[in-house]
Amino acid sequence: MPQDDWSVQLKKIEREFEGLPPEPSPAFKKLQSEEQRRAQERAQQRTAMIGGGARLILVGALGVALAFWPYENSCGSGLVGYLAVEIVIIVGGLWVAISTWRARLPRMHILSLLIVLAGLVLVATEVLPRVGYAAVDPKNPPHFSCPETQDAPPRTSAVEQRVESATSSIEARWNSRKEELARQFRPQRAALSRLERPELLSQRAPGLPRD
Repeated sequence: MPQDDWSVQLKKIEREFEGLPPEPSPAFKKLQSEEQRRAQERAQQRTAMIGGGARLILVGALGVALAFWPYENSCGSGLVGYLAVEIVIIVGGLWVAISTWRARLPRMHILSLLIVLAGLVLVATEVLPRVGYAAVDPKNPPHFSCPETQDAPPRTSAVEQRVESATSSIEARWNSRKEELARQFRPQRAALSRLERPELLSQRAPGLPRD
């Protein structure tokens, strides 16, 4: 009997003597390791689905919120912010697409590609008319920057408006108080005028001989 068989038999005898179950066969070990590998893959797949779903919901919510944009987005800084959000949607869609491709999640991967496509369409809708690659109204073409109008009132902040309002209110009160004081001192001014009139009459004209 080969030496290997003796060592195997000796191990079996030692396990039986110690009361341990017989050592599993190589086929059973292979089957067990395969089952462990499949369980690990299922756990990784479940984690990837949760992460991909969370990313997809986040980017989709940003796209839905874009429909309720509360600021002016026809030109200027409002347009820049609007385009920035659309670019964030595209980048987020690509991020989800890469993660779902690596995790082998075909449905989420397709949804992420649709989000990227929607973001590209939104950006093209805003950019192409302003660079001359789309039909626009020739009388009112869209621009990136807002045109400055001479008749437009100067823009003031809320603090400046409050200061101007307070200043105008104080000025109105001061004028009202000044008129009231003038009315109150009108009799005194009349009396002073009557007192000063005899002195003016007693004064001699220049060039007349004195007594």
